[in-house]
Amino acid sequence: MEAKLIERLEKAVARLEGLSAGGVSREFPCDSGGEAVTDPSILAFDDFMSQYVARVSAAAEKIGGQVLDVTKILSEAFSVQRELLIKIKQTQKPDMAGLAEFLKPLNEVIMKASSMTEGRRSDFFNHLKTAADSLTALAWIAYAGKDCGMSMPIAHVEESWQMAEFYNNKVLVGYRNKDPNHVEWAKALKELYLPGLRDYVKSHYPLGPVWNASGKKVSPAPPKAPRSGAPAPPPPPPASLFSSESSQPSSSKPKDGMAAVFQEISAGNITSGLRRVTADMKTKNWTDRTGVVAASEKETGARSSPSFSKTGPPKLELQMGRKWVVENQIGKKDLVINDCDAKQTVYIYGCKDSVLQIQGKVNNITVDKCTKVGVVFKDLVAACEVVNCHSVEVQCQGSAPTISVDNTSGCQLYLSKESLGASITTAKASEINILVPGTGPDGDWIEHALPQQFVNVFKGGRFETTPVSHSGG
Repeated sequence: MEAKLIERLEKAVARLEGLSAGGVSREFPCDSGGEAVTDPSILAFDDFMSQYVARVSAAAEKIGGQVLDVTKILSEAFSVQRELLIKIKQTQKPDMAGLAEFLKPLNEVIMKASSMTEGRRSDFFNHLKTAADSLTALAWIAYAGKDCGMSMPIAHVEESWQMAEFYNNKVLVGYRNKDPNHVEWAKALKELYLPGLRDYVKSHYPLGPVWNASGKKVSPAPPKAPRSGAPAPPPPPPASLFSSESSQPSSSKPKDGMAAVFQEISAGNITSGLRRVTADMKTKNWTDRTGVVAASEKETGARSSPSFSKTGPPKLELQMGRKWVVENQIGKKDLVINDCDAKQTVYIYGCKDSVLQIQGKVNNITVDKCTKVGVVFKDLVAACEVVNCHSVEVQCQGSAPTISVDNTSGCQLYLSKESLGASITTAKASEINILVPGTGPDGDWIEHALPQQFVNVFKGGRFETTPVSHSGG
């Protein structure tokens, strides 16, 4: 730690000496226009890249393959952001259309990373997904004030990493006893954002980028010329930056950072346009919520996947101001609820192969009849319930007093240090693994398997029940 600090101080002294002599140190990079960069915030960004981006790249070099490919794209994205930071100091603050055009180079690089996660799933999917999702943190550069539809820069960086961390933890756990290079890559990637990018933004741009009031203007991309004789079409909506989803507005997705900036910045109320909930759509009136097990379900066995609803439309909406409903989402890895409070509940039903991130404190979370679903949340007032599910993962990043798993096959629980005191109950559940953080800031995750077999012995007029220890436990 001391050696790194001394090295950084030596670099800073060298740069200051270059400035005081009226010249520029040989270390000073140049912007795209060929002018030497002397602004402290840009020099600090160079230090940040040489420390954090270089560490991720070094680890990726040892791994090679797709991990190296996506890491090169990640490094390119940070280089593009550096160029944009330089241009911001020479440019007037643009309108929303101009901002979309200004950030287009960064968007293209991020979309390149996202494209690597599409198609046939790679053996390194978790690496690719971590890198691609983490790049949404670079959208902090588009913060335009408290009414722009996204969190402030520091909070945006922290919130963006939360989704990527879900997949990053999979890399850490999967390679913990296999390959230290993958573990180093995952740890270096996390430190790139926390504390790396977060601390840089906190030091230099806590309120967002500072544009040059007397600089040049940014012009939006000119519209394509209409065909001869045809009326000019209306201008298209701004592109949805930092998202692989369609740029068309979705009534089933709440505002989410940059998606709100470039998707429906002027849409108003987040719940406007949502379908009204009829009586037959309400959970309490569903006929398939009975606790009675049908004969056909008995025949399939307790370990079979629960039934999956294919009849209803996908939903992500707030009902009556108190209950978030997430239903029938399939293959959606970027579901986010970020406008919630401690009085609201979240009900997740019939989803498959999706990931939901809940930003903020809520009262209760229920995951019901879901398959291969991941849920990431911060703090809970009451409980998180997992019922009738198959192969789900739940990560608590804050505190949760109670977690229950019922009639579920395959569940991984990631607990934070604040949630280690949670009361965890299981019933009719198998393959339940709990991962807790190791000791120290760089400690690896430690996995604990909950017993699913018990021995019952009649002693002293009553049965004594003890769990069967797992192999190696």
